[in-house]
Amino acid sequence: MKLASRLDHIEPFYVMECAKAAALIAASPACDPAQGGERMLFLNIGEPDFTAPPRVQEAAVRAIQDGRTQYTDATGLPALREALSGWYAQRFGLDIPARRIVITAGASAALQLVCLALFEAGDEVLMPDPSYPCNRHFVAAADAVARLLPTSAAQRFQLDADAVAQAWGQSTRGVLLASPSNPTGTSIHPDELRRIDNIVGGHGGVTIVDEIYLGLSYDEAFGHSALQLGEHIVSVNSFSKYFNMTGWRLGWMVLPEALVAPVERLAQNLFICASTIAQHAALACFHPESIAEYERRRAEFRARRDFVVPALNRLGLQVPVPPDGAFYAYADCSAHSADSWEFAFALMHSAHVALTPGRDFGRHDPARWLRLSFASSRERLEEALHRLQRVLA
Repeated sequence: MKLASRLDHIEPFYVMECAKAAALIAASPACDPAQGGERMLFLNIGEPDFTAPPRVQEAAVRAIQDGRTQYTDATGLPALREALSGWYAQRFGLDIPARRIVITAGASAALQLVCLALFEAGDEVLMPDPSYPCNRHFVAAADAVARLLPTSAAQRFQLDADAVAQAWGQSTRGVLLASPSNPTGTSIHPDELRRIDNIVGGHGGVTIVDEIYLGLSYDEAFGHSALQLGEHIVSVNSFSKYFNMTGWRLGWMVLPEALVAPVERLAQNLFICASTIAQHAALACFHPESIAEYERRRAEFRARRDFVVPALNRLGLQVPVPPDGAFYAYADCSAHSADSWEFAFALMHSAHVALTPGRDFGRHDPARWLRLSFASSRERLEEALHRLQRVLA
């Protein structure tokens, strides 16, 4: 069977390869408490340990019981689009009309749709290195080229305007950014983002910003949506992270008005609509009781960050830029190993702690970096760091 050539540009998702290895070790006697072992602690996957709050779960049950499970419009339930419009006004002080909001089957579907709508063979999209691997693969799936630009701690592991200006070429079509970022948890300062967008706009390009962790911002200096730059910005978001609905597969994007109809046409053909049950459930995310619970959880994530980052630094796993959002710490393991991939597997066996090596996130010195997800409970984080101290000492 002959495969499409675009697959040549889509690498394996190494995070999942590590997860499979960790699961095999976790199933071994060494990780069986009944046989004197210690359980595997999974700090490798970016999934909140919190689930959807009670009102959201109850709304899903009611939707099923009431038979509200038919297709919705490809752009989503009007009530949910209006609710998101209200959330932008309340949380960020932004006037985002519901007609510019498109509900999608997760942020992944949103990124696929926008890449298919905007990019084609021969186009180039600038992205930071490190960055979330699937984002560059969405670009590749549209037959365009994701060009990774090396970044440093001094740049907060984000692109800056100088880098974009220097890299822009005849085939460059735009930038795909993430703020806050996976794997680093760092954001682009609003002033720097404005400078980047000015350069992109000056070349007639498009600025796409993945904002799926924006709700989990901990620093007022960075907790601003790119949508404040104007109606030309494409913002991708999700109910997975701040709203704790990972497996519900529900996201959205805010588009320039001229892009809504083309994206709707693609969505009608590729997805029909996002999950109807998940959409009805998500309406309950915006109830004051749910928002209060989400804010309590955001404070808990921040407390975990404040515990984890100094602890990693004391272990010689330096985190050069403290995360200002999301739930990741990007740590330099070069004091202990020259290869984070081998080091991560060694820690799975010796400490029974699963972390994610840097191989997935880019090509610029990935062997130096490990990502720890602090989306687990404080108790589990304390135990994991105790084990790492035992092994690394």
